[in-house]
Parts: sequence; structure tokens; C-alpha cells
Amino acid sequence: MDKIFTHIATRIANASGQPITFVFALGLIIVWAATGPVFHYSDTWQLIVNTATTVVTFLMVFLIQNSQNRDASAMQAKLDELIRSVDKAREQFIGIEHLTDLEICEIRDALEKEVGDAQDKQKTADDSVDRLLKRHYRIRRMEARKANAG
Repeated sequence: MDKIFTHIATRIANASGQPITFVFALGLIIVWAATGPVFHYSDTWQLIVNTATTVVTFLMVFLIQNSQNRDASAMQAKLDELIRSVDKAREQFIGIEHLTDLEICEIRDALEKEVGDAQDKQKTADDSVDRLLKRHYRIRRMEARKANAG
């Protein structure tokens, strides 16, 4: 089921981003608008476009979200592999996407400080980032143990 859905979602998401799809949708709206006088702008005439756009929008939200989730997961896996393979990279960065927004902001702020500080202050900033990463890593491990125990 997953492979079929992924295949369909990918094809539809790719097709929906093409210029021809926009032209096709625009053409449908123009045809619908042009038929307004023929149908005397009736409630049924309005209901057709309202229903169609609602259904398409509803379904596209899920398809596009699925594509974005897969893209983000693939990108994260690639970044994790780069972090793992680079000698001076801190492996504690692997998995930080599971931290809260506040925790990630703390790490980002410390990294920005690390980059912005002068050379003589570099060691202090390095230690600061390392402390944050180690703290969040310990918390994550403790939470994982609790989840596995419970």
C-alpha cells in the first residue's frame, strides 16, 4: 500500500507543479466562467466549481504533505550521513530534528555565536555548543529509555 501511495503521490505532486497543469486548470476555470450566462449563473453552476475546487484542494493537501515529508526525511538522512562522514563534524547533531524548536534555537544561537566570536574566544563557544548538544543528547537517550521501559 505504501509503495502504491508513494508512487501515486509522487506522480501527482510532480504533475501539479508543471506549467501545463496550471494552464489546464486555468482553462477549466475559463470554460466554467464562460458557461455562466448559459446556465444563468445558477446555484448548480456555482456548486460545480465550489465542489471541484474543495475536493481537489483537500486531496492535494495530503499528497503535497506526503511529498514534503519524504523529501525532508531523505534530506535529513543525507545530512546525517554527511555529518557522520566528516571528521570534524559533531555526531551529536544527528537527530537534532527531534528536539523542540526552543532546543534547536539554543543550539543554532550557540553555533552563530561560535562563528561570530573572535579566534581567541573560539574555544569557549565550541564548549558551549558541545555542552548543549551533550545535554540534549542525554535527555533524548533518557526519554528513549523511558519509552522503551513503559
